[in-house]
Amino acid sequence: MFIDTHTHVTDEAFRGEEDAVVERAVAAGVGKMLLADTGSAERPPMFEFCGRHPGVVFPMLGVHPENLRENWRDEVDLLEAWLPRHPVAIGEIGLDYHWDVSFKEQQKAALMAQFELAASLDLPVNIHLRDATEDFVDLMKGCAGLHLRGNLHAYSGSYETWKELCRYGDWSIGVGGVVTFKNARLPEVVAAIPLEKILLETDAPYLAPTPLRGTRNESANIPIIAAKVAETKGVPLEEVEAVTTHNALELFAL
Repeated sequence: MFIDTHTHVTDEAFRGEEDAVVERAVAAGVGKMLLADTGSAERPPMFEFCGRHPGVVFPMLGVHPENLRENWRDEVDLLEAWLPRHPVAIGEIGLDYHWDVSFKEQQKAALMAQFELAASLDLPVNIHLRDATEDFVDLMKGCAGLHLRGNLHAYSGSYETWKELCRYGDWSIGVGGVVTFKNARLPEVVAAIPLEKILLETDAPYLAPTPLRGTRNESANIPIIAAKVAETKGVPLEEVEAVTTHNALELFAL
C-alpha cells in the first residue's frame, strides 16, 4: 500500500468526482490519503468528505499562509472548534512570500501560534514553504524547545537546508511529481536524504508527474512518483513502498 500524504481531493477541480478519485487511488494501490486544510471556508466539506471515507481519507487542520491577513488570529482561533474531529496533523501551514510580502509578520505570528498548538496536542505539522527559507530557518531556531516533527511538503530546498532544519526538529520531506520533471534538482536531494525521511505526496490537483505533467493530478499517480524515487535511490520499488508507508503511518499515527 502507498500513502498520499498531501492532497486536496475537495478542491473545486474535483467537484462531482471526489468519490471516484478515491476509488481510482485505492485501485492503484494508494490505500490512504491525507487532506491538507487551507482555511475555514474549506473545512466543512473537507471533514464531511473524510467522514464518508473512514480509514482511507484523513484530515489535517491548519491555515495556509496565503490565507492570512490582519485577522490572522481569528483564523487560527477558528481551528479549535474542529479539534474534536481528530486531525492527523496541523497543516498546511508555513510561509509563502512568492506573490505578496505584505503580510510576512502576520504569517510568522500565525505559524508560531500553530506550532505551539501542534506541540500542545503532540501532533505533527505539515509545512508549506515558498520563497521564505531564510525566515523559516530563523523561526525554527527559536522552536527547538517545542520538539516539532513533521513533513516539509513539496520540498524544494537543499540537503544542507534539511540538515540545518533537523537541528531544531524532526523533519521528513514530501516528494511529489516535481521529482519526475526534467532538469529538476529534487532527485539530487532525494538521493542524499535517507529513505526513512521521505514521504510520498501529490498535492493534487497540482504538480502532476511526467508524463502527465500539465494535467490534473490525482492520488492514483503516487506509484509514478514512487518509481522515480526508487530509480533515484537505486532500490526496488517495493522497498520505497514499504518504507515510505511505514514513515507515514508512524509520523501521522494512522
